[in-house]
Amino acid sequence: MGTIGRDRRLLTREPRKVSQHMRRLRREVELSVKGRPTKADVARRANVSTATVSYVLNNSVGRTISAQTRAAVHSAAAELGYRPNLAARNLARGKSGVILYIVPRLAGGEMPMQVGTHMTTELARRGIMQVQLFETEQDDAVVDAINHLQPIAVTSLFPLGRKASGAVADAAIPHICVHTLPGLQDPQYSVGQMRVDHLVSRGHRNVAFAYSGDRRWRALGDYWIDGVRRAAHQRGLPEVAVKALTPDDSAKAVGELHAAGVTAVCAQSDEVAFVVLNGVRRAGLRCPDDLAVIGVDATALSPFSVPALTTVVFDREAIAEVALSAVLTELGLPDGSPADPRDIATLVIREST
Repeated sequence: MGTIGRDRRLLTREPRKVSQHMRRLRREVELSVKGRPTKADVARRANVSTATVSYVLNNSVGRTISAQTRAAVHSAAAELGYRPNLAARNLARGKSGVILYIVPRLAGGEMPMQVGTHMTTELARRGIMQVQLFETEQDDAVVDAINHLQPIAVTSLFPLGRKASGAVADAAIPHICVHTLPGLQDPQYSVGQMRVDHLVSRGHRNVAFAYSGDRRWRALGDYWIDGVRRAAHQRGLPEVAVKALTPDDSAKAVGELHAAGVTAVCAQSDEVAFVVLNGVRRAGLRCPDDLAVIGVDATALSPFSVPALTTVVFDREAIAEVALSAVLTELGLPDGSPADPRDIATLVIREST
């Protein structure tokens, strides 16, 4: 009713204003019907040619375009919410327009894939294609993808292997390593501190770190143990004991930790925590009375272990938003301002501690 009243009042005023108002309404209706605004829509709004819109938005060199015209184009694009299709732009320049997202070769639950999926969806809305690729033991798949897809950037949650890093450097393209971004506030330490502080609050001082016995997953343990050690040192705890476990030797390994006076174990993942719990049972011990266990990544099965596993859950969307902001900033897009630092992990306390 308010809009109708405003339009009626406007009809009683100057014909020129009425005409301008009706043209604006007609353009808005056309855009709402068509959906996503196009370059032609921006050209009509700025009263220039589509070629001029391309020159301005692509920062084309060798074109003499007045500051007034440039301002009009940018203003029209902002008013319409126009986002250039970067994939098409890069294809025209002989580049793929693809961003390569590397899913790490780590036992890290579903988080890397969920983060990558969120990023893929959001980038697609901006006309950018992201391809997810699983890292292999020898990094050959990543190297081949970089050489053949010719991506404009590479993103990953964790550092790449030696071969993949070399391929990125040779291609002279940016690598956005998510876990190092300021917006995540040092997850190595913050997660380690979260786990150690919880165990200390339960009366534990002799803490161990459990690695997977499969050396292919060692990199994830190397990542998380650093934060546990730093947090333990800050708390004045004894040196963190380290033990690698496999399902076959879990009882022996757990027994050795218990005999050494360890009362709590931080596992490199929920999967390794399940192996520790298996070892506790097979060694004839009780959790958490004899040995408390805490995981990380809040896998879907963590509430169903016996006892239910205390773990750390990550805000996948928050991580993806931080990564997305870094990618857009690297590509020089106007909405790519750095994301504000935010907490990305929460402790889920259950019966294992």
